[in-house]
Amino acid sequence: MKMKNFLKTVLIAFLTITVFSCSDDDDTTFPPSSTTIADFVAANADYSSLLAALEKAELVQTLSEEGSFTVFAPNNAAFDALLTSLGVTLDDLSKDDLTPILLNHVLGSRLTSTQLTTGYSDNLAGFSTYVNTSSGVQINGISTVTQADIEQSNGVIHAVDAVITLPTVTTFAVADPNFDTLQAALTDLTPDTDYATVLSTANGTDPAPFTVFAPTNDAFTDLLDRFNIEIADLTAAQLEIVLNYHVIAGANVLAADLPGIPDGVTPATLQGETLTLNLEGGAFLRDKTGVDSEIIATDVKATNGVIHAIDKVLLPNAALDALGRSFTAVAFNGGEASDFSSLYAALRITGLNDALDSATMRTVFAPTNTAFDALLDGASLEDLPVATVTQILLNHVIDGKLLSTDLSTSYANTLATFGDTMNNLSIYINTSSGVVLNGGMANGGATVATPNVETRNGVIHVVDAVIGLPTVVTFAVADSNFSTLVSALTDLTPATDFVSVLSTANGTDPAPFTVFAPTNDAFSAITIPGESELTPILQYHVVAGANVRAADLSDGQVVTTLETGTFTVNVGSSVTITDENSRVTNVVVTDVQAVNGVIHVVDQVLLPMM
Repeated sequence: MKMKNFLKTVLIAFLTITVFSCSDDDDTTFPPSSTTIADFVAANADYSSLLAALEKAELVQTLSEEGSFTVFAPNNAAFDALLTSLGVTLDDLSKDDLTPILLNHVLGSRLTSTQLTTGYSDNLAGFSTYVNTSSGVQINGISTVTQADIEQSNGVIHAVDAVITLPTVTTFAVADPNFDTLQAALTDLTPDTDYATVLSTANGTDPAPFTVFAPTNDAFTDLLDRFNIEIADLTAAQLEIVLNYHVIAGANVLAADLPGIPDGVTPATLQGETLTLNLEGGAFLRDKTGVDSEIIATDVKATNGVIHAIDKVLLPNAALDALGRSFTAVAFNGGEASDFSSLYAALRITGLNDALDSATMRTVFAPTNTAFDALLDGASLEDLPVATVTQILLNHVIDGKLLSTDLSTSYANTLATFGDTMNNLSIYINTSSGVVLNGGMANGGATVATPNVETRNGVIHVVDAVIGLPTVVTFAVADSNFSTLVSALTDLTPATDFVSVLSTANGTDPAPFTVFAPTNDAFSAITIPGESELTPILQYHVVAGANVRAADLSDGQVVTTLETGTFTVNVGSSVTITDENSRVTNVVVTDVQAVNGVIHVVDQVLLPMM
């Protein structure tokens, strides 16, 4: 008796079976389509085992009633193969044993061979059925349709060559080619852990049931690209940590149950760490890298759990030490560094969280929640245009890994861009006293509070403010080489509000601007005149309505300025300007790009004809 009960248990949780060839009965004459599915089975001797099973399970009446069923019908050879492999007879199986197995062959709607598509459907047993039509029709990777479209009055029958045993979560991982890489990771790449056996554990037997978040093949490709590695580079121990992080044991969490997870934090995974669930704008799982994985398919139901397909591989803290830390792992998630949850939210809204988790080396100036609170002043991130938030965030990122010792007083390019061009905005770094960006908080910039948080793909410097998008005035004020110019634009010409004019938003007349900015040394070489003469001199350094970069300058080009005067550009081994007084001035720095124009630094004050 104990052996018989054991064999029944094996049948209920049976994962895969050896596929036996079925015998075709060429003499079988199918009844006309006016008969029911039950009539068809009863009338054909090659389905006597199926009929006996249906009678024992008291399902003949179900398949005799009006309805619209699809039945995958195993013949006698298919039943014999299964029973022989298990060492039992049909008499050894009870109604309770047979009912779910038989209903596992029945879909609740009529689907002919031309209507069957590759994917999942729920069957009458309450589990999922995976149909693969890429080469013929296969069911759960176990059974193949040998004769299709046997039409009956209450549905359609497709003859199959094997009994479709009750699926475990492993059944679907093996059957679905979208999980080929996952299957390889669970088997060939982790030989010391028998995942197939673990994930085939019968429901109610520890550690089943399971909720499995199953990464697709594309998800694994994304992981390898992010870390710039091959899957062969990962050790079995690393893979086991990662794979265990995708499984919640002792819970069958369906999609409908996800909103009920307390505080959005999942139960502990087999690996031991938790996941954070976010249902805003979709269904996302956040791992310890801070990268969101979207749940792209839900409720693949097995006898011992449920599978949800996801588009990224999830990484716990334990895996990060082995694989290398990423930007988001260190600073952009609410678990490991909650002071950066606003920054992470902004990254997610803009879709930049994935970009900053790539293999490209970068330097990030990371504002804290306090910095974001000061920027928003009671508003929310969602109130801002996504395009604006995107550019603000990109204005905090520089290509390449630059530790504080690598930074010097100079201009660098951020990933933000001017208008709809590919011209990157500049950032002014001042290292004379700490590291100050774009003149510090008072000038719309920031100061580095915590430097050198190294990551796998670069370095983070924590800053005390969100760095605003710079105007040409931002750089004039931030760069101490322009202190005399700033004084001339403000204190010495109070009748003209140069600051307001040169802060005009791009695309609003007279912006954008091209500014030829004289240094302090340039001003020291002249006697600064009074306001009436100084004002047109300053206007003579500004071109309105154009963002003229160095690449746009040509030899002999005549430029009309805001003062309506002109000067001539000479392009050779260097760029020079000849003003209306025939004085030649050198352009010593080019393309300091602001959001409303560009600055070129000159070593003399340009003088118009007055």
